[in-house]
Amino acid sequence: MKIAIASDIYYPMTNGVAVFSHNLALGLVKRGHEVMVIAPSFDGKYHVDNEGGVKTIHLTSAKFPFYPDQINEVPERKEFLGLPMPRLAYKNGIWWSVKPYVEIKKVLDEFQPDVIHLQTAETIALAIMRYVRKNDTPLVTTGHAYPDNVTGQFKFLKPVKKPVDAAVRAYMASFLKHSEYATMPTEMAIGDLIPKNRKRFKVSVEALSNGVDLSQFKPGKPSAQIVKELQLDLNKPRVIYVGRVDPEKSIEKVVEAFSLALKKVPDAELLIVGDGIAKPELEKLVREKGIEDKVKFPGRIMPPKLQEVYRTGTLFATASKTETQGIVLIEAAATGLPLVAVDAGAVRELCQNKKNGLLCKPDNVRQMARAMVKILNDKKLQEQYGAGSLEIAKKHDINHTLSRFEEIYQIAIQLTSSKTS
Repeated sequence: MKIAIASDIYYPMTNGVAVFSHNLALGLVKRGHEVMVIAPSFDGKYHVDNEGGVKTIHLTSAKFPFYPDQINEVPERKEFLGLPMPRLAYKNGIWWSVKPYVEIKKVLDEFQPDVIHLQTAETIALAIMRYVRKNDTPLVTTGHAYPDNVTGQFKFLKPVKKPVDAAVRAYMASFLKHSEYATMPTEMAIGDLIPKNRKRFKVSVEALSNGVDLSQFKPGKPSAQIVKELQLDLNKPRVIYVGRVDPEKSIEKVVEAFSLALKKVPDAELLIVGDGIAKPELEKLVREKGIEDKVKFPGRIMPPKLQEVYRTGTLFATASKTETQGIVLIEAAATGLPLVAVDAGAVRELCQNKKNGLLCKPDNVRQMARAMVKILNDKKLQEQYGAGSLEIAKKHDINHTLSRFEEIYQIAIQLTSSKTS
């Protein structure tokens, strides 16, 4: 098949949408399909490149503030007229296509895809929707986000957050219901975004895991290089967080819980891998807690080094309440790590209480601290939950995800054909 994957967020950005879209494109090419990716450029200029057989069209783009690009290091806070400026407002921001329809029409008219797979809901997505309506091109849409992934960045929205979230939810759902077939990573994510009565939705919506490459993320000893680079002592128990360091991830709760856990496990370490606008506040919190020697911020780490980072851990912890699935949770489970997480969003499908880890109430720092202590101090429990993680991870092999999407693309093609015949 000739498959076009369109996403306003793409590699080398490091969030779940970008990672999934990148893995999907490379995996489909390995299976013999011709794949084109349409995404913004990260320098503003239109250009085309080829990675692993994937032709990537980088559209003319501009940088917009208020959300990190997740590629460049987030700059330090500066002042203007004596007032601190938001870290995103003066330099860092996300890239959005500024004239997507003209450029997309040209490349898709030339490529003539059998099916288009849409991943996001921004400017490229709007242009794709316009294109498929005009050309009767089969469309598959995957929803990856909760409204809070967007609105959670803006504290000034707090007084009106509930109605704003409802409007954003309806907007996100509209992209799913105007496709031939829609997916989201989990049943819980589907239940949160679309009406309970799916008959009114009129489009099949399937829960299909983002998946990870289990041949890459698997248990093992970390390389001596990563241990030396991060200056780690493998004899010490280690809590790991991997992902964006942004407000909606609630990483401060992990830090607070870890600080309490140190009273019972004084030799433990915390590794926070990633970058984002919350990093200065977290570093400040660590200093206030007096645990600077126990917490490391190595910044953003990409594969294949990332696989080695997971292998240095004793457990993986997250306090995020906004996950539609959480690729990092799959990666941690596939590496055989026990999980400590909060029972919110779709997390419970990956962190199953007392099977591969412990679920805590959202924002309950003391409960999370007790969960950390219980696992860190019990080798048998680490082994039991680690084995549970490996069992759960088997269900999220990207090869299953790729096979199912091949079937879904054929369904979308047939549905479009029946409508136009």
